Amino acid sequence: MSDRIANALLRGKIMSADEAAQLIDNGAKVGMSGFTGAAYPKALPTAIANRAKDAQAKGDSYKIDVFTGASTAPDCDGVMAEAGAINYRMPYQSDPIMRNSINSGEMKYQDIHLSHSGQYVEHGFFGQLDVAIVEVTRITEEGHLIPSSGVGNNVDYLDNAKKIIIEVNEWQSLDLEGMADIHRIGHLPNRTPIPIVHTGDRIGTTYIDIDVTKVVAVVETNAPDRNAPFKPVDEQSKQIAGYFLDFLEGEVQGGRLTYDSYVMQSGVGNVPNAVMAGLLDSKFENIEAYTEVIQDGMVDLIDAGKMSVASATSFSLSPEYAEKMNAEAKRYRKHIITRPLQVSNHPEVIRRVGLISSNGMIEADIYGNINSTHVAGQRIMNGIGGSGDFTRNARVSTFISPSDAKNGAISSVVPFASHTDHTEHDAMVVITEYGVADLRGLAPRDRVQKMIAVAHPDYRPLLEEYVERASKSKFQHTPHDLATAFSFHERLLETGSMKK
Repeated sequence: MSDRIANALLRGKIMSADEAAQLIDNGAKVGMSGFTGAAYPKALPTAIANRAKDAQAKGDSYKIDVFTGASTAPDCDGVMAEAGAINYRMPYQSDPIMRNSINSGEMKYQDIHLSHSGQYVEHGFFGQLDVAIVEVTRITEEGHLIPSSGVGNNVDYLDNAKKIIIEVNEWQSLDLEGMADIHRIGHLPNRTPIPIVHTGDRIGTTYIDIDVTKVVAVVETNAPDRNAPFKPVDEQSKQIAGYFLDFLEGEVQGGRLTYDSYVMQSGVGNVPNAVMAGLLDSKFENIEAYTEVIQDGMVDLIDAGKMSVASATSFSLSPEYAEKMNAEAKRYRKHIITRPLQVSNHPEVIRRVGLISSNGMIEADIYGNINSTHVAGQRIMNGIGGSGDFTRNARVSTFISPSDAKNGAISSVVPFASHTDHTEHDAMVVITEYGVADLRGLAPRDRVQKMIAVAHPDYRPLLEEYVERASKSKFQHTPHDLATAFSFHERLLETGSMKK
Protein backbone atom coordinates (compact mmCIF):
# COMPACT_ATOMS: atom_id res chain seq x y z
CA MET A 1 0.00 0.00 0.00
CA SER A 2 3.00 2.32 0.27
CA ASP A 3 2.57 3.36 -3.38
CA ARG A 4 -1.00 4.40 -2.56
CA ILE A 5 -0.01 6.52 0.45
CA ALA A 6 2.77 8.64 -1.00
CA ASN A 7 2.66 11.45 1.57
CA ALA A 8 5.17 10.81 4.36
CA LEU A 9 3.19 12.71 7.04
CA LEU A 10 0.00 10.78 6.34
CA ARG A 11 1.85 7.48 6.08
CA GLY A 12 2.72 8.06 9.72
CA LYS A 13 -0.99 8.23 10.61
CA ILE A 14 -1.77 4.63 9.54
CA MET A 15 -3.72 2.67 12.13
CA SER A 16 -6.48 0.06 12.38
CA ALA A 17 -10.15 0.89 11.92
CA ASP A 18 -10.82 0.05 15.58
CA GLU A 19 -8.12 2.50 16.67
CA ALA A 20 -9.52 5.18 14.36
CA ALA A 21 -13.05 4.66 15.71
CA GLN A 22 -11.79 5.63 19.17
CA LEU A 23 -11.14 9.10 17.76
CA ILE A 24 -14.87 9.59 17.09
CA ASP A 25 -16.65 10.74 20.23
CA ASN A 26 -20.16 9.90 21.34
CA GLY A 27 -22.51 12.49 19.83
CA ALA A 28 -20.11 13.37 17.02
CA LYS A 29 -21.37 14.71 13.71
CA VAL A 30 -19.72 12.58 11.03
CA GLY A 31 -19.64 13.19 7.28
CA MET A 32 -19.01 9.96 5.35
CA SER A 33 -18.22 9.37 1.71
CA GLY A 34 -20.55 7.09 -0.22
CA PHE A 35 -23.14 7.41 -2.92
CA THR A 36 -25.48 4.63 -4.16
CA GLY A 37 -23.34 1.75 -3.01
CA ALA A 38 -20.04 3.20 -4.21
CA ALA A 39 -17.03 4.85 -2.53
CA TYR A 40 -18.32 4.44 1.03
CA PRO A 41 -15.87 3.65 3.88
CA LYS A 42 -15.46 -0.11 4.19
CA ALA A 43 -13.88 -0.53 7.64
CA LEU A 44 -14.88 2.39 9.89
CA PRO A 45 -18.66 1.67 9.88
CA THR A 46 -18.13 -1.80 11.37
CA ALA A 47 -15.65 -0.40 13.88
CA ILE A 48 -18.17 2.28 14.88
CA ALA A 49 -20.91 -0.35 15.18
CA ASN A 50 -18.68 -2.49 17.41
CA ARG A 51 -17.87 0.49 19.60
CA ALA A 52 -21.60 1.18 20.01
CA LYS A 53 -22.26 -2.46 20.94
CA ASP A 54 -19.44 -2.40 23.49
CA ALA A 55 -20.83 0.78 25.06
CA GLN A 56 -24.32 -0.68 25.23
CA ALA A 57 -22.99 -3.83 26.91
CA LYS A 58 -21.58 -1.60 29.66
CA GLY A 59 -24.84 0.31 29.99
CA ASP A 60 -23.46 3.37 28.22
CA SER A 61 -24.69 5.17 25.11
CA TYR A 62 -22.76 5.68 21.90
CA LYS A 63 -24.53 7.29 18.96
CA ILE A 64 -23.40 9.61 16.20
CA ASP A 65 -25.06 11.75 13.54
CA VAL A 66 -24.21 10.51 10.04
CA PHE A 67 -24.20 12.58 6.85
CA THR A 68 -23.36 10.97 3.51
CA GLY A 69 -23.73 11.69 -0.21
CA ALA A 70 -26.66 9.32 -0.64
CA SER A 71 -27.28 5.64 0.15
CA THR A 72 -24.29 3.44 1.00
CA ALA A 73 -24.41 -0.34 1.52
CA PRO A 74 -25.24 -3.02 4.13
CA ASP A 75 -21.66 -2.93 5.46
CA CYS A 76 -22.01 0.81 6.09
CA ASP A 77 -25.58 1.99 6.78
CA GLY A 78 -26.75 -1.52 7.63
CA VAL A 79 -24.17 -2.43 10.26
CA MET A 80 -24.43 0.92 12.03
CA ALA A 81 -28.24 0.86 12.02
CA GLU A 82 -28.32 -2.72 13.33
CA ALA A 83 -26.01 -1.70 16.18
CA GLY A 84 -28.16 1.31 17.08
CA ALA A 85 -25.12 3.54 16.49
CA ILE A 86 -26.91 6.34 14.62
CA ASN A 87 -28.98 9.10 16.20
CA TYR A 88 -29.62 11.18 13.06
CA ARG A 89 -29.11 10.46 9.35
CA MET A 90 -29.28 12.57 6.18
CA PRO A 91 -29.77 13.08 3.20
CA TYR A 92 -30.79 9.72 1.59
CA GLN A 93 -30.79 6.04 2.51
CA SER A 94 -32.03 2.76 1.10
CA ASP A 95 -30.96 0.14 3.64
CA PRO A 96 -33.84 -2.06 4.92
CA ILE A 97 -32.52 -2.23 8.50
CA MET A 98 -32.06 1.54 8.58
CA ARG A 99 -35.50 2.07 7.01
CA ASN A 100 -37.13 -0.01 9.76
CA SER A 101 -35.27 1.95 12.44
CA ILE A 102 -36.46 5.22 10.94
CA ASN A 103 -40.08 4.15 10.57
CA SER A 104 -40.17 2.77 14.11
CA GLY A 105 -38.87 6.06 15.48
CA GLU A 106 -35.58 4.62 16.74
CA MET A 107 -33.54 6.80 14.37
CA LYS A 108 -34.10 10.37 13.24
CA TYR A 109 -33.91 10.95 9.50
CA GLN A 110 -34.12 14.09 7.40
CA ASP A 111 -34.86 13.66 3.70
CA ILE A 112 -33.03 16.50 1.94
CA HIS A 113 -32.55 17.46 -1.71
CA LEU A 114 -29.06 16.17 -2.45
CA SER A 115 -27.95 19.46 -3.99
CA HIS A 116 -28.78 21.19 -0.69
CA SER A 117 -27.05 18.79 1.71
CA GLY A 118 -23.44 19.95 1.31
CA GLN A 119 -24.48 23.58 1.54
CA TYR A 120 -26.40 22.84 4.75
CA VAL A 121 -23.17 21.53 6.27
CA GLU A 122 -21.13 24.47 4.97
CA HIS A 123 -23.57 26.95 6.50
CA GLY A 124 -23.58 25.18 9.86
CA PHE A 125 -27.25 24.23 9.87
CA PHE A 126 -26.34 21.04 11.80
CA GLY A 127 -23.64 22.63 13.92
CA GLN A 128 -19.92 21.95 13.59
CA LEU A 129 -18.98 18.84 11.62
CA ASP A 130 -16.63 16.87 13.84
CA VAL A 131 -15.21 14.18 11.56
CA ALA A 132 -15.03 13.43 7.83
CA ILE A 133 -14.45 9.78 6.87
CA VAL A 134 -13.64 9.48 3.17
CA GLU A 135 -12.58 6.57 0.99
CA VAL A 136 -9.95 7.28 -1.67
CA THR A 137 -7.97 5.39 -4.28
CA ARG A 138 -4.65 6.88 -3.22
CA ILE A 139 -2.94 9.83 -1.51
CA THR A 140 -0.39 11.79 -3.55
CA GLU A 141 2.97 13.04 -2.31
CA GLU A 142 1.40 16.47 -1.78
CA GLY A 143 -1.34 14.96 0.39
CA HIS A 144 -4.01 15.32 -2.30
CA LEU A 145 -6.79 12.71 -2.34
CA ILE A 146 -7.62 10.76 -5.49
CA PRO A 147 -11.35 9.91 -5.32
CA SER A 148 -12.40 6.29 -5.64
CA SER A 149 -15.68 5.31 -7.33
CA GLY A 150 -17.57 8.44 -6.36
CA VAL A 151 -17.25 12.02 -5.12
CA GLY A 152 -20.62 12.94 -3.59
CA ASN A 153 -20.33 15.41 -0.69
CA ASN A 154 -16.70 14.55 0.06
CA VAL A 155 -15.34 18.04 -0.70
CA ASP A 156 -17.84 19.70 1.64
CA TYR A 157 -17.17 17.24 4.46
CA LEU A 158 -13.38 17.44 4.10
CA ASP A 159 -13.45 21.25 4.01
CA ASN A 160 -15.73 21.67 7.02
CA ALA A 161 -14.76 18.85 9.43
CA LYS A 162 -12.46 19.42 12.39
CA LYS A 163 -10.85 16.00 11.93
CA ILE A 164 -10.33 13.79 8.87
CA ILE A 165 -10.04 10.00 8.66
CA ILE A 166 -9.03 8.57 5.29
CA GLU A 167 -9.63 5.03 4.10
CA VAL A 168 -7.30 4.03 1.26
CA ASN A 169 -8.92 1.12 -0.58
CA GLU A 170 -6.59 -1.11 -2.60
CA TRP A 171 -9.58 -2.70 -4.39
CA GLN A 172 -10.33 0.58 -6.17
CA SER A 173 -8.44 0.84 -9.46
CA LEU A 174 -5.51 3.24 -9.65
CA ASP A 175 -6.71 3.98 -13.19
CA LEU A 176 -9.65 5.89 -11.70
CA GLU A 177 -7.21 8.77 -11.31
CA GLY A 178 -8.12 11.33 -13.94
CA MET A 179 -11.84 10.54 -13.92
CA ALA A 180 -12.79 13.06 -11.22
CA ASP A 181 -13.27 16.76 -11.94
CA ILE A 182 -13.15 18.61 -8.61
CA HIS A 183 -14.55 22.13 -8.65
CA ARG A 184 -15.65 24.14 -5.63
CA ILE A 185 -18.60 26.41 -6.26
CA GLY A 186 -17.29 29.03 -3.83
CA HIS A 187 -18.72 30.68 -0.76
CA LEU A 188 -21.60 33.12 -0.61
CA PRO A 189 -21.87 35.96 -1.42
CA ASN A 190 -19.00 35.69 -3.90
CA ARG A 191 -20.01 32.72 -6.02
CA THR A 192 -19.31 32.82 -9.73
CA PRO A 193 -21.05 30.87 -12.52
CA ILE A 194 -20.11 27.21 -12.93
CA PRO A 195 -18.32 27.23 -16.32
CA ILE A 196 -19.88 24.05 -17.70
CA VAL A 197 -21.46 24.70 -21.08
CA HIS A 198 -21.30 21.15 -22.46
CA THR A 199 -21.71 17.90 -20.55
CA GLY A 200 -18.12 16.85 -21.12
CA ASP A 201 -16.47 20.10 -19.99
CA ARG A 202 -13.76 19.64 -17.37
CA ILE A 203 -13.29 22.66 -15.11
CA GLY A 204 -11.35 21.48 -12.06
CA THR A 205 -8.64 19.18 -10.74
CA THR A 206 -8.41 15.39 -10.71
CA TYR A 207 -7.79 15.42 -6.94
CA ILE A 208 -9.22 16.89 -3.73
CA ASP A 209 -6.77 19.15 -1.91
CA ILE A 210 -7.14 19.07 1.88
CA ASP A 211 -5.61 20.51 5.04
CA VAL A 212 -3.36 17.55 5.89
CA THR A 213 -2.96 18.79 9.48
CA LYS A 214 -6.59 17.81 10.11
CA VAL A 215 -5.92 14.15 9.25
CA VAL A 216 -5.90 12.05 12.43
CA ALA A 217 -5.94 8.56 10.91
CA VAL A 218 -5.34 6.65 7.70
CA VAL A 219 -6.86 3.18 7.41
CA GLU A 220 -5.86 0.65 4.76
CA THR A 221 -8.62 -1.51 3.23
CA ASN A 222 -9.13 -3.91 0.36
CA ALA A 223 -12.86 -4.45 -0.12
CA PRO A 224 -15.27 -4.06 -3.05
CA ASP A 225 -18.19 -1.70 -3.41
CA ARG A 226 -21.31 -3.70 -2.60
CA ASN A 227 -24.21 -3.02 -4.92
CA ALA A 228 -26.84 -5.69 -5.45
CA PRO A 229 -27.05 -7.00 -9.01
CA PHE A 230 -29.90 -5.66 -11.10
CA LYS A 231 -32.76 -8.04 -11.73
CA PRO A 232 -33.19 -9.43 -15.24
CA VAL A 233 -35.29 -7.08 -17.37
CA ASP A 234 -38.88 -8.36 -17.26
CA GLU A 235 -41.65 -7.86 -19.79
CA GLN A 236 -43.24 -5.02 -17.81
CA SER A 237 -39.96 -3.07 -17.74
CA LYS A 238 -39.56 -3.62 -21.47
CA GLN A 239 -43.06 -2.23 -22.07
CA ILE A 240 -42.32 0.88 -19.99
CA ALA A 241 -39.01 1.34 -21.80
CA GLY A 242 -40.81 1.00 -25.13
CA TYR A 243 -43.23 3.78 -24.25
CA PHE A 244 -40.37 5.98 -23.04
CA LEU A 245 -38.62 5.54 -26.39
CA ASP A 246 -41.92 6.33 -28.14
CA PHE A 247 -42.02 9.54 -26.12
CA LEU A 248 -38.49 10.43 -27.27
CA GLU A 249 -39.50 9.77 -30.88
CA GLY A 250 -42.45 12.09 -30.36
CA GLU A 251 -40.08 14.81 -29.18
CA VAL A 252 -38.09 14.36 -32.37
CA GLN A 253 -41.23 14.55 -34.50
CA GLY A 254 -42.29 17.67 -32.59
CA GLY A 255 -39.00 19.38 -33.41
CA ARG A 256 -37.93 19.56 -29.77
CA LEU A 257 -35.17 16.94 -30.02
CA THR A 258 -32.83 15.51 -32.64
CA TYR A 259 -31.28 12.07 -32.83
CA ASP A 260 -27.87 13.45 -31.89
CA SER A 261 -28.83 15.96 -29.17
CA TYR A 262 -30.32 13.79 -26.42
CA VAL A 263 -28.94 14.65 -22.96
CA MET A 264 -30.33 12.29 -20.33
CA GLN A 265 -30.65 12.05 -16.58
CA SER A 266 -31.78 8.77 -15.13
CA GLY A 267 -32.72 7.50 -11.71
CA VAL A 268 -31.44 4.13 -10.53
CA GLY A 269 -33.10 0.78 -11.10
CA ASN A 270 -34.21 -1.96 -13.44
CA VAL A 271 -36.62 0.16 -15.50
CA PRO A 272 -34.00 2.87 -16.24
CA ASN A 273 -31.56 0.16 -17.28
CA ALA A 274 -34.27 -1.30 -19.54
CA VAL A 275 -34.65 2.14 -21.14
CA MET A 276 -30.92 2.28 -21.78
CA ALA A 277 -31.02 -1.22 -23.25
CA GLY A 278 -33.71 0.03 -25.64
CA LEU A 279 -31.53 2.98 -26.64
CA LEU A 280 -28.88 0.54 -27.91
CA ASP A 281 -31.10 -0.31 -30.89
CA SER A 282 -32.57 3.18 -31.33
CA LYS A 283 -31.79 5.92 -33.83
CA PHE A 284 -30.22 8.06 -31.12
CA GLU A 285 -26.47 8.68 -31.40
CA ASN A 286 -23.90 10.69 -29.42
CA ILE A 287 -26.10 10.43 -26.32
CA GLU A 288 -24.85 12.39 -23.33
CA ALA A 289 -25.69 11.94 -19.67
CA TYR A 290 -25.62 14.72 -17.10
CA THR A 291 -26.84 12.76 -14.12
CA GLU A 292 -26.10 11.52 -10.59
CA VAL A 293 -24.86 7.98 -11.15
CA ILE A 294 -23.25 5.82 -13.83
CA GLN A 295 -25.31 2.64 -14.26
CA ASP A 296 -24.77 -0.62 -16.13
CA GLY A 297 -26.86 0.60 -19.05
CA MET A 298 -24.66 3.65 -19.53
CA VAL A 299 -21.55 1.47 -19.63
CA ASP A 300 -23.22 -0.60 -22.36
CA LEU A 301 -24.08 2.57 -24.31
CA ILE A 302 -20.47 3.75 -24.05
CA ASP A 303 -19.20 0.34 -25.20
CA ALA A 304 -21.56 0.42 -28.18
CA GLY A 305 -20.41 3.90 -29.19
CA LYS A 306 -23.89 5.27 -28.53
CA MET A 307 -22.96 7.45 -25.54
CA SER A 308 -20.11 9.91 -25.97
CA VAL A 309 -19.86 11.23 -22.41
CA ALA A 310 -21.45 10.65 -19.02
CA SER A 311 -21.08 13.15 -16.18
CA ALA A 312 -22.16 12.06 -12.69
CA THR A 313 -21.10 12.14 -9.06
CA SER A 314 -20.72 8.38 -8.53
CA PHE A 315 -21.19 4.86 -9.85
CA SER A 316 -24.16 2.60 -9.21
CA LEU A 317 -22.93 -0.57 -10.86
CA SER A 318 -23.77 -4.22 -10.39
CA PRO A 319 -20.89 -6.36 -9.04
CA GLU A 320 -20.11 -7.61 -12.55
CA TYR A 321 -19.94 -4.10 -14.00
CA ALA A 322 -17.99 -2.75 -11.00
CA GLU A 323 -15.27 -5.33 -11.74
CA LYS A 324 -15.42 -4.36 -15.41
CA MET A 325 -15.00 -0.69 -14.51
CA ASN A 326 -12.01 -1.47 -12.32
CA ALA A 327 -10.38 -3.50 -15.07
CA GLU A 328 -10.99 -0.90 -17.78
CA ALA A 329 -11.07 2.42 -15.90
CA LYS A 330 -8.28 3.83 -18.06
CA ARG A 331 -10.53 3.50 -21.12
CA TYR A 332 -13.74 4.60 -19.44
CA ARG A 333 -12.24 7.77 -17.97
CA LYS A 334 -12.15 9.14 -21.52
CA HIS A 335 -15.96 9.10 -21.45
CA ILE A 336 -16.87 9.40 -17.74
CA ILE A 337 -16.51 12.40 -15.43
CA THR A 338 -17.24 12.29 -11.69
CA ARG A 339 -18.00 15.62 -10.02
CA PRO A 340 -18.84 16.92 -6.54
CA LEU A 341 -22.55 16.66 -5.78
CA GLN A 342 -22.91 20.43 -5.61
CA VAL A 343 -21.88 20.51 -9.30
CA SER A 344 -23.51 17.33 -10.63
CA ASN A 345 -26.91 18.36 -9.22
CA HIS A 346 -26.64 22.12 -9.57
CA PRO A 347 -29.78 23.77 -11.03
CA GLU A 348 -27.72 26.20 -13.09
CA VAL A 349 -25.97 23.47 -15.08
CA ILE A 350 -29.01 21.20 -15.32
CA ARG A 351 -31.05 24.00 -16.90
CA ARG A 352 -28.20 24.98 -19.23
CA VAL A 353 -27.53 21.55 -20.76
CA GLY A 354 -31.26 21.04 -21.47
CA LEU A 355 -31.56 17.47 -20.27
CA ILE A 356 -34.60 15.17 -20.15
CA SER A 357 -34.97 13.77 -16.65
CA SER A 358 -36.34 10.33 -15.86
CA ASN A 359 -37.07 9.21 -12.30
CA GLY A 360 -39.14 6.64 -10.48
CA MET A 361 -42.13 7.19 -8.22
CA ILE A 362 -44.29 5.45 -5.66
CA GLU A 363 -47.50 7.08 -6.83
CA ALA A 364 -48.96 9.93 -8.85
CA ASP A 365 -52.38 11.43 -8.42
CA ILE A 366 -54.89 12.22 -11.15
CA TYR A 367 -53.65 15.83 -11.41
CA GLY A 368 -49.96 14.95 -11.77
CA ASN A 369 -48.58 15.40 -8.26
CA ILE A 370 -45.83 12.85 -7.56
CA ASN A 371 -44.99 10.95 -4.38
CA SER A 372 -41.55 9.36 -4.62
CA THR A 373 -40.78 8.71 -0.95
CA HIS A 374 -43.66 7.57 1.28
CA VAL A 375 -46.03 4.60 1.33
CA ALA A 376 -49.51 5.74 2.37
CA GLY A 377 -48.07 9.12 3.32
CA GLN A 378 -46.33 7.98 6.49
CA ARG A 379 -43.81 5.19 5.87
CA ILE A 380 -40.55 6.36 4.29
CA MET A 381 -39.01 4.14 1.64
CA ASN A 382 -35.70 5.73 0.63
CA GLY A 383 -35.88 9.48 0.08
CA ILE A 384 -36.19 12.13 -2.60
CA GLY A 385 -32.51 11.90 -3.49
CA GLY A 386 -31.64 14.09 -6.44
CA SER A 387 -34.91 13.61 -8.29
CA GLY A 388 -36.11 17.04 -7.19
CA ASP A 389 -32.90 18.70 -8.34
CA PHE A 390 -33.37 17.34 -11.86
CA THR A 391 -37.17 17.39 -12.11
CA ARG A 392 -37.48 21.06 -11.22
CA ASN A 393 -34.76 22.14 -13.65
CA ALA A 394 -35.03 19.70 -16.55
CA ARG A 395 -36.11 20.76 -20.01
CA VAL A 396 -38.61 17.90 -19.84
CA SER A 397 -39.25 15.92 -16.67
CA THR A 398 -40.57 12.36 -16.80
CA PHE A 399 -41.58 9.80 -14.19
CA ILE A 400 -41.56 6.11 -15.06
CA SER A 401 -43.14 3.36 -12.98
CA PRO A 402 -45.11 0.12 -13.13
CA SER A 403 -48.83 0.84 -12.79
CA ASP A 404 -49.18 -1.30 -9.66
CA ALA A 405 -47.14 -2.91 -6.88
CA LYS A 406 -47.34 -5.75 -4.36
CA ASN A 407 -49.07 -8.11 -6.81
CA GLY A 408 -51.75 -5.56 -7.62
CA ALA A 409 -52.51 -4.50 -4.05
CA ILE A 410 -51.21 -0.97 -4.63
CA SER A 411 -52.08 1.37 -7.49
CA SER A 412 -49.45 3.79 -8.74
CA VAL A 413 -52.20 6.22 -9.79
CA VAL A 414 -54.42 7.45 -6.95
CA PRO A 415 -57.03 10.18 -6.46
CA PHE A 416 -54.84 12.30 -4.18
CA ALA A 417 -51.11 11.77 -3.57
CA SER A 418 -50.61 10.81 0.08
CA HIS A 419 -47.31 12.70 0.11
CA THR A 420 -46.04 15.18 -2.48
CA ASP A 421 -42.39 15.41 -3.46
CA HIS A 422 -42.86 16.83 -6.98
CA THR A 423 -45.84 19.07 -7.58
CA GLU A 424 -47.99 19.27 -10.70
CA HIS A 425 -45.91 22.32 -11.66
CA ASP A 426 -42.77 20.22 -12.09
CA ALA A 427 -43.99 16.83 -13.33
CA MET A 428 -44.53 16.90 -17.09
CA VAL A 429 -44.80 13.30 -18.30
CA VAL A 430 -45.81 10.06 -16.52
CA ILE A 431 -45.12 6.69 -18.16
CA THR A 432 -46.27 3.20 -17.16
CA GLU A 433 -46.57 -0.07 -19.06
CA TYR A 434 -49.95 1.22 -20.31
CA GLY A 435 -48.68 4.31 -22.07
CA VAL A 436 -47.60 7.93 -21.85
CA ALA A 437 -49.50 10.64 -19.98
CA ASP A 438 -48.15 13.89 -21.41
CA LEU A 439 -49.40 16.59 -19.04
CA ARG A 440 -47.65 19.55 -20.62
CA GLY A 441 -49.89 22.50 -21.39
CA LEU A 442 -52.94 21.00 -19.69
CA ALA A 443 -55.14 22.51 -16.99
CA PRO A 444 -55.73 20.18 -14.00
CA ARG A 445 -59.07 18.74 -15.16
CA ASP A 446 -57.64 18.01 -18.61
CA ARG A 447 -54.93 15.81 -17.07
CA VAL A 448 -57.32 13.43 -15.35
CA GLN A 449 -58.22 11.14 -18.25
CA LYS A 450 -54.60 10.96 -19.40
CA MET A 451 -53.56 9.80 -15.94
CA ILE A 452 -56.37 7.26 -15.67
CA ALA A 453 -55.38 5.87 -19.09
CA VAL A 454 -51.94 4.86 -17.77
CA ALA A 455 -53.34 3.37 -14.55
CA HIS A 456 -53.74 -0.38 -14.14
CA PRO A 457 -57.08 -1.51 -15.67
CA ASP A 458 -58.19 -2.93 -12.32
CA TYR A 459 -58.08 0.55 -10.81
CA ARG A 460 -59.53 2.61 -13.63
CA PRO A 461 -63.20 2.10 -12.59
CA LEU A 462 -62.36 3.15 -9.01
CA LEU A 463 -60.60 6.26 -10.29
CA GLU A 464 -63.53 7.12 -12.57
CA GLU A 465 -65.87 6.65 -9.64
CA TYR A 466 -63.82 9.10 -7.61
CA VAL A 467 -63.73 11.64 -10.45
CA GLU A 468 -67.50 11.48 -10.70
CA ARG A 469 -67.83 12.29 -7.00
CA ALA A 470 -65.20 15.03 -7.17
CA SER A 471 -66.94 16.64 -10.18
CA LYS A 472 -69.83 17.57 -7.88
CA SER A 473 -67.53 19.82 -5.86
CA LYS A 474 -68.40 23.51 -5.70
CA PHE A 475 -64.93 24.41 -6.97
CA GLN A 476 -63.98 23.12 -10.38
CA HIS A 477 -60.36 24.12 -10.99
CA THR A 478 -58.94 21.05 -9.20
CA PRO A 479 -62.05 19.13 -8.09
CA HIS A 480 -61.69 16.87 -5.06
CA ASP A 481 -64.02 15.04 -2.74
CA LEU A 482 -62.01 15.48 0.45
CA ALA A 483 -64.10 12.95 2.35
CA THR A 484 -62.90 10.14 0.08
CA ALA A 485 -59.68 11.56 -1.40
CA PHE A 486 -57.57 9.08 0.55
CA SER A 487 -59.96 6.13 0.25
CA PHE A 488 -57.34 4.12 -1.70
CA HIS A 489 -54.84 4.53 1.12
CA GLU A 490 -57.41 3.88 3.86
CA ARG A 491 -58.31 0.56 2.22
CA LEU A 492 -54.63 -0.32 1.96
CA LEU A 493 -54.08 0.28 5.67
CA GLU A 494 -57.28 -1.53 6.66
CA THR A 495 -57.22 -4.51 4.31
CA GLY A 496 -53.76 -4.65 2.74
CA SER A 497 -55.05 -3.69 -0.69
CA MET A 498 -56.29 -0.55 -2.42
CA LYS A 499 -58.94 -2.59 -4.23
CA LYS A 500 -62.47 -2.76 -2.94
